[in-house]
Amino acid sequence: MYHKKIIVVTILFLLLTTSCSSLNQIVYQPNIDQGNYLTSTDIKKIKKGMTKKEVLHILGTPMLKDLFGTQTWFYICRQQLYRKKVRQQTLSLTFNNFDVLIKINKKSS
Repeated sequence: MYHKKIIVVTILFLLLTTSCSSLNQIVYQPNIDQGNYLTSTDIKKIKKGMTKKEVLHILGTPMLKDLFGTQTWFYICRQQLYRKKVRQQTLSLTFNNFDVLIKINKKSS
């Protein structure tokens, strides 16, 4: 009878303590990278007046293309390193009707 009580108490103790935040530090969480990873060197190569073909050669395929006729490309990179806040970098490139780059907008958060 005494052994059953010890087993029950042990099981209850384990169940109650497994949700503690200290265990959260033990569990491995990988770094998560999503989207277009752009280096500062690649971004510096982009200049107004370049064609879409030249931009594609340097940066690759954009993550999103604007569907509403503004000819804007979006390169988005989201990173979550271990347990830190998510960082997002967005590079938007706007082209004119002749496929020439006219506007560069970079945002980081």
